[in-house]
Amino acid sequence: MIDDSRPIYLQIAALIENDIVDGALAEETQVPSTNEFAAFHRINPATAAKGVNLLVDDGILYKRRGIGMFVATGARRVLVARRTEEFYEQYVRPLAAEAQKLGIPAVELSQMIIRGANAAQEGNQERSAAL
Repeated sequence: MIDDSRPIYLQIAALIENDIVDGALAEETQVPSTNEFAAFHRINPATAAKGVNLLVDDGILYKRRGIGMFVATGARRVLVARRTEEFYEQYVRPLAAEAQKLGIPAVELSQMIIRGANAAQEGNQERSAAL
């Protein structure tokens, strides 16, 4: 949950984003209040509000006066697109650059990625079956 690796308000925003991407918070549903976040995570309500307001500024959440914060229509699509681009920049570009240094052709790299994806899927299936 909350750790010392980065500012708490950014972690609150990330928790909400994760819930939206995972489908735990659907579009047009109400988000827990800043006081609920603060009590649950034992943080200052102003810190929780700062994290929520980041998402309001990004158009991911919106406020209904007197009711609370809600997930905006299209929020999941926006977050998935943003994270897909971040994934590309953080993982795919460096991976491709390293493959080029090692002389791994694109076709072989693609096969390696497919093999890794299949292994991850099998691991997920095994964990699900164990539950």
